[in-house]
Amino acid sequence: MSQPLKELLNLLQLEKLEEGLFRGQSENLGLPQVYGGQVLGQALSAARYTVEEDRSVHSFHSYFLFPGDPEKPIIYDVENLRDGRSFSTRRVKAIQNGRPIFYLTASYHGDAPGFEHQNTMPDIPGPENFASETELASHIAEFLPEKLRKTFCGEKPIEMRPVTVVNPLKPKKTEPKQYLWVRANGEMPDNQLIHQYLMAYASDWGFLVTALHPHEVSLMTPNFQVATIDHSIWFHRPFKMDEWLLYAIESPTASNTRGLVRGEIFNQKGELVATAVQEGVMRFTNK
Repeated sequence: MSQPLKELLNLLQLEKLEEGLFRGQSENLGLPQVYGGQVLGQALSAARYTVEEDRSVHSFHSYFLFPGDPEKPIIYDVENLRDGRSFSTRRVKAIQNGRPIFYLTASYHGDAPGFEHQNTMPDIPGPENFASETELASHIAEFLPEKLRKTFCGEKPIEMRPVTVVNPLKPKKTEPKQYLWVRANGEMPDNQLIHQYLMAYASDWGFLVTALHPHEVSLMTPNFQVATIDHSIWFHRPFKMDEWLLYAIESPTASNTRGLVRGEIFNQKGELVATAVQEGVMRFTNK
C-alpha cells in the first residue's frame, strides 16, 4: 500500500466521541475549502459505526451547505432514522464552527437474491493505454499555483487515467462526456465498506468539470466558481477499489448557473457496480 493511500484510509477512520458522535480530521489539498469527497467518505464512515454488520450502504444522498475549513476537524452527528426488517436509514450532520456544513442520508440493506439487468459498459480501451493525471499534470507544473502543485503533481492515493485529455490552462469546447480509469494506489483491505468509503471519496474528483467541457472554461479559469450542491451514489454490486474501474461520466444539462453530471462505474468484467449523480454551481464571479 502506498503512503498516500495509507494516509487517506487513516483519514477516513474517525474518532468516536460518544454514542452517535464522531470527529474526523481534515486534509488540505491546496483548495480554498475541504475537498467534498473527504466529507462524503467520512460521513459514510460515521454512519457505518451505528449499523448492523450484515447491512451495507446501497445508496446515499447528500447536500453541501457551506464550504468546510481544511485546517479544522469536522464533527459528525449520526441520527438513527430507522432499523427495519430489511433496511436501515441514517442521517449524518457534519459540523464545523458550531454550524452544519453538510447533510447525508444513507440507506443500508443486506444481500438478497433478485432480478438483475444493467447498462452495457462503454467500449473504451484499457487503462494501460493512457497516462495518469499525475503524469499529465507534470507537463504544466510550472504554470500551476504552488499550493496546487503538490496535489496535482505528487503521488496520489487514487490513480486516475483520463481517456480524453483536457488542458485546464487552455480549455477547448468538447462534448460533455468524460471517461476515467480509476484505481487505488496500492492493495486495500478485503472490506467492502472501506472500498465504498474510498469510492465516495474518489467520485467527487473531476466529476462536475464534465459539465464545463462545452463552455471553454475550467477550474483554473480566472474569476470562475465551481462548487458542489448535492451528490448521490447508488451501490449496485460489490467491487474492489484496488482494481481498475471505468468512470463513465456525462452531463445531460446545464442551466441557471447549475450543471448536472451523471456517472456510471464499471469493473473490468463489465459489471455496473455504482451510479453517481451530482449537481453543482458553475458561474463567473464579480471578483
